[in-house]
Amino acid sequence: MEVILLEKVEKLGQMGQVVRVKDGYARNYLLPKKKALRATAANHERFEKERVALEKVNAARRSAAETNAGALDGKTCVLLRQASESGQLYGSVTARDVAEAASSLGVTVTRTQVSLNRPIKNLGTHTVRVFLHPEVPTTVKVIVARSEAEAEIEKQRAAGVDVSGTTAGGGEGTAAAEQFFEEGAGPRTEAAGEAEAAPAEGEAPKRKKRKAKAETAEAEE
Repeated sequence: MEVILLEKVEKLGQMGQVVRVKDGYARNYLLPKKKALRATAANHERFEKERVALEKVNAARRSAAETNAGALDGKTCVLLRQASESGQLYGSVTARDVAEAASSLGVTVTRTQVSLNRPIKNLGTHTVRVFLHPEVPTTVKVIVARSEAEAEIEKQRAAGVDVSGTTAGGGEGTAAAEQFFEEGAGPRTEAAGEAEAAPAEGEAPKRKKRKAKAETAEAEE
């Protein structure tokens, strides 16, 4: 089917262009969303009469989108999901999920404005393109994690912070070990055992003197 585009459509064309698309795409998306008209003689005439008004409306929408895009671009949103130890999600993150998460940043985003070729199926940071207007692309970072703690670590990693050795447990292993010892105490080490076994400085000469006295006393008897 041939249609006249009423606005720019990504990977398809600009406003006013006549393009050929699949019938299902036209009937299910372009026509009901008022993004295009069937390319008939009557619609060609209608479009030319309304071109100036359509361009004015498009310019106003583009301007508003540019303002919102500036507030959204590069921002990070978090989605918590269950996943396996390998990082594979039990399910997936869809365009609708991303739209809802991005909207929490203060700019309303709809599912159709999210450009996601395929659902997200693993943990980590994902850069997703968002079109608040067909001519105004922007990006958001979507962190998919199992917990807020994991998400925070991922944020630090994305910011270039060295998080090697950091775990979502936040050092709980160290605290668990320390709780069994009194303040200043700790597990007995091999070095400590050797230190206790070794005689204190000056102790060996005293032992020799005592031994010598004992031997003299026995000889006098």
